[in-house]
Amino acid sequence: MAGGMETRPRKRQVLCFFLCLCVSLVACETIRYSVREEKKSGSLVANVAKDLKLDVGELSGRSARLVSKNTKEYFELNTSSGDVIIKEKIDREDLCGQSDPCLLQFEIVLENPLQLYRMEVQIHDVNDNSPKFSKNEFPLELPEHLPVNSRFPLERAQDSDIGTNGIQSYAILSNEHFSLDVQTRGDGSKYAELVLEKQLDREEQAQLMLILTAADGGLPQRTGTAQIRINVLDSNDNFPQFSQSVYKVQLMENSPQDTLVTKVEASDLDQGPNAEITYSFGQVPDRILKLFKLNQFSGEITVLGIIDCEERSSYEMNIQATDGGGLYAHCKVLVEIEDMNDNAPEVTLTSLSGTIPEDSSPETVVALFSVRDRDSGDNGRTVCSIQDNVPFALKSTLKNYYELVTQKPLDREKVPEYNISITATDRGTPRLTSVRVICVQLSDINDNPPVFNESSYVMYLKENNHPGLLIGTVHAADLDTEQNAKVTYSALPGNIGDLPFSSSISINSENGNVYALQSLDYEQTRDFQVTVRAADGGSPPLSSEVIVRVVIIDENDNAPFILYPLQNSSSPANDLVPRSAEAGYLVTKVVAVDGDSGQNSWLSYQLLKATDPGLFAVGLQTGEVKTSRPITSPDSVKQKLIVLVRDNGEPPRSTTSTLNVLLVDGFSDAYMQLLDVPQEEEQQDTITLYLVISLSFVSFLFLVCVVTIIAIRLYKTRQCRERYVPSSRNFYFEPNFPTNPANTSVTGSLPQSYCYEVSLTTGSGTSEFKFLRPLVPSLSADPSAAGGSVLDSQINSQLKEEKESLREQAQPNPDWRFSQAQRPGTSGSQNGEEGGAWPNNQFDTEMLQAMILASANEAADGNSTLGGGAGTMGLSTRYGPQFTLQHVPDYRQNVYIPGSTATLSNSSGKRDGKSSGSSGGNKKKSGKKEKK
Repeated sequence: MAGGMETRPRKRQVLCFFLCLCVSLVACETIRYSVREEKKSGSLVANVAKDLKLDVGELSGRSARLVSKNTKEYFELNTSSGDVIIKEKIDREDLCGQSDPCLLQFEIVLENPLQLYRMEVQIHDVNDNSPKFSKNEFPLELPEHLPVNSRFPLERAQDSDIGTNGIQSYAILSNEHFSLDVQTRGDGSKYAELVLEKQLDREEQAQLMLILTAADGGLPQRTGTAQIRINVLDSNDNFPQFSQSVYKVQLMENSPQDTLVTKVEASDLDQGPNAEITYSFGQVPDRILKLFKLNQFSGEITVLGIIDCEERSSYEMNIQATDGGGLYAHCKVLVEIEDMNDNAPEVTLTSLSGTIPEDSSPETVVALFSVRDRDSGDNGRTVCSIQDNVPFALKSTLKNYYELVTQKPLDREKVPEYNISITATDRGTPRLTSVRVICVQLSDINDNPPVFNESSYVMYLKENNHPGLLIGTVHAADLDTEQNAKVTYSALPGNIGDLPFSSSISINSENGNVYALQSLDYEQTRDFQVTVRAADGGSPPLSSEVIVRVVIIDENDNAPFILYPLQNSSSPANDLVPRSAEAGYLVTKVVAVDGDSGQNSWLSYQLLKATDPGLFAVGLQTGEVKTSRPITSPDSVKQKLIVLVRDNGEPPRSTTSTLNVLLVDGFSDAYMQLLDVPQEEEQQDTITLYLVISLSFVSFLFLVCVVTIIAIRLYKTRQCRERYVPSSRNFYFEPNFPTNPANTSVTGSLPQSYCYEVSLTTGSGTSEFKFLRPLVPSLSADPSAAGGSVLDSQINSQLKEEKESLREQAQPNPDWRFSQAQRPGTSGSQNGEEGGAWPNNQFDTEMLQAMILASANEAADGNSTLGGGAGTMGLSTRYGPQFTLQHVPDYRQNVYIPGSTATLSNSSGKRDGKSSGSSGGNKKKSGKKEKK
């Protein structure tokens, strides 16, 4: 059994080995194809599905793909048909060059299982390239008298094709001097040699033209041609010869450089290099080489240095001509120098004042200079002058000395500086002239006042402007410079109405900006004038003035004002309209004016409100009130009209006028109604006045009460803080405690003071109060004080009673609540409706709470003597007879004593009994709480 288990894995290993061997053999096998170059894209190369004996569907099912080993993909696989086609046109010459064979390799990869097939495609050459020479023409220079059979190798032609498509032969056109011999090299390439068949003679034929043709062996055959130009070189068998043996020339002195002196010429009967002649100086002194230059190719002699007749009047030179073969000849050149006026006058400046004031007087000396000419005779005589358009003149002093002086008044603002050209001319032929320019600057004098750019200024400013608003700018320019041109602006004193300019207008002294210092009103001041002065910074200063007119632009800031009917009269007028009036009857006319101007004062009228809007109409522009229909009997006798008057400003402003119109049958009847209407209106006005006075008085009383309550509250709070002394026993210290025993007796009238600390939580619906211990007065340390012993006994007895009452009180009941009808203040239903008055401020509320607590404690002990009867706690005398203990919650249920775990609770036999008899709706709840 174990042996069988061991043989099965061995069989599997053997099968896997043979399977891998088969796959490797398949992968190693290479399939070869061939294709010609230059085939179009999409041409078929082979069907790999047939060659690999695979179904067409198997290629796509096994994700067959073609993987190229080249940078470019020249082939692609069509998995639907199994064809390998040309993807990109193939050029064998670009791909392989001259290499043969030219192979492209790629692989076919199949998956599931993975198989790899290698393939090669051989690219066959096509005769698609013609033979080419590197140049279209090849020059060849051959000397005459060469021996016959001389060989001259020619440049090979190039053909990118290979094999039989490459170059196979060369040929030239037949001629009597040369033949062509084609040779083959070891690599199979062919080249041609030119063989001389007959000797060359330059005199017979100096140049030969041959056409060389290279042909390949392809079908069709392609050829390439080049031209061979053969130049026959001449032999040097002739000497150079000059046209003259001696050259004589004349040259002016001071001739400029490169001036042509003469040109020597020599000729040679030979050609080519043998006929090329070069020229050179023979044996000449060094000074000639510095003065003259000889062109070795053209034979031109030019001026190199300065030729001066005073140094030497003639020169002699020896010139040699040499050809390309070394043969030479000589000639002489004689140069005579002619004298000329070659020295210009020289101006030498001795003294110069570069800057002079512009107010300099005439005949002021500006400069002193001299003129000298190196020539002699007339060439050394000089004449000096300056231009005519300058206020200066020249005066001759000593020999060849001149002075430059002022001749006319100067003005720097017109011409700030002068460039004076001093011209010196000699009397030679030709005349020479030299010019010296002198720059004379004028310094500024404060002789120009500031000038405004306008004769007067008009500036516009809208009324109701903001203080500090820029109105405009004045500008003055001063033609002077520096400090003399610094302009300062100021306003001359003046008034705008009754106020000085300085209160309304300000001018920036540096830039001339005009500012409005206050808001201006068009209705008060429509325009005003200010005189502005501009002064420069010279010494003495110069100034000028200009008038600035400021025009105020109107804004729509005034509402229309009613002139008629008067609106401030105590008894407004009534207009009478007879009931017999027809449509269009003129009732009255509203007359209004507007303080603004322009379109801001254009007024329009319209009926805003009326007792009967359809009875009257108002003219839009005239303000006339007319009837729009006949008056009928149902129309009311008294008609009240409100007319709106609006201006045309932006935004528009308006006002209203109230008209009282009476419809009457006759004027006697109207007279009676005129007496009645004012009385009714007078009564209404009197009632309104009384109401206003009453409301003001009530508001004043309320304000006084609020202020008084706040002051008392602050005073009480401050006293409470001063009396409090923190201690472990929670006692309060009162330095001014009364010593009268009658005041400290327990009479039920709250002899002790309490301080309350309110704790409110945002989540609880009721307010919980934390009561501190009663304020117990500290006794005097002096035992002889009046009533001291009695006071001590009373205090001790009172403390004992309070402790016993605290022990007898029940546990606190957290479920007590006021009903909505029993809550004091504005939230209760009895707010002001019952006979009692509830507290209406915080101070009264706290006082009430203090009294309630004290009374509640005494009521629990049965000795309440607050004077109000049983259950009233004496509160009805202040807050009304309706306020009894039935309206008071049991505050002791929420009372705790600081420093103790005891909590005050209600007595079961007294308070609950009273409340159950008078509370009504709360009786059942109290009983249940008592049982619990």
